[in-house]
Amino acid sequence: MALTRIHHINFIVRDLNDAMARYERILGVEPFVVVDHPTRNAKIARSRVGESWLVLVSPSDADSAPGRYLEKNGEGFFLLSLGVDDLEQRLEQLESDGIDTVDAGSRDGILDWRVADIGDLHGANIQITQDRPADDEQG
Repeated sequence: MALTRIHHINFIVRDLNDAMARYERILGVEPFVVVDHPTRNAKIARSRVGESWLVLVSPSDADSAPGRYLEKNGEGFFLLSLGVDDLEQRLEQLESDGIDTVDAGSRDGILDWRVADIGDLHGANIQITQDRPADDEQG
């Protein structure tokens, strides 16, 4: 299973509204769309950049995974997510290659994304993502 693209890049921020305004003003990105991500206890803002997404993550709970990361590392780069065509098959391949991943399987991301955290590679959190087909009723 080959990687298809950089799916999204996450930055962790304390103040989502301030961060969105700064990224829009400084980088000239399209306005962000904000969604709640209750399973991660965070508000998420995303803006399309070419075929990829720029994502801002603002934890709503200090004890959530994003909240703990923010407390330990401060604001900034949080995660690189790489797109795959078949997430489950890629996870099976990693397992058969003896590679331990953070997630035992995939989970729902925001909107139509399925994600799995691979882990830390040279100081960067890496994740793989598959867009769920539009006709999939799990979204």
